[in-house]
Amino acid sequence: MKEIKENIIRLKSFDFALLIIELYKQMLNEKEYVLSKQLLRSGTSIGANIEEASAAISKKEFIAKMSISAKEARETLYWLKLVEKSQIVKIDVSEILEKSEELIRILTSIIKTSQRSSQ
Repeated sequence: MKEIKENIIRLKSFDFALLIIELYKQMLNEKEYVLSKQLLRSGTSIGANIEEASAAISKKEFIAKMSISAKEARETLYWLKLVEKSQIVKIDVSEILEKSEELIRILTSIIKTSQRSSQ
């Protein structure tokens, strides 16, 4: 079961990073350079840390990397909410917001399950 969740999160975080890259390009087209850069950094970092977690040599390292991914996902959610509420660009980010919240839910579940199994 754990392996299936990990594969799902790896796939979903990669697809999410691609969405973030596309959003970044759209934001640049609308001359938005500051929030777009923050989104690009945090949104692509989620999957990078998940990939690192998949090569962890201990349960503790795995949990630490997944926790960093969850923090990056929360930061990304924050930037997306700012983009949406500020209307700094005329781009609908509601779908990406939903996907961000889904990643947070999955990551939280993986972390909690891993913490329980390591006790």
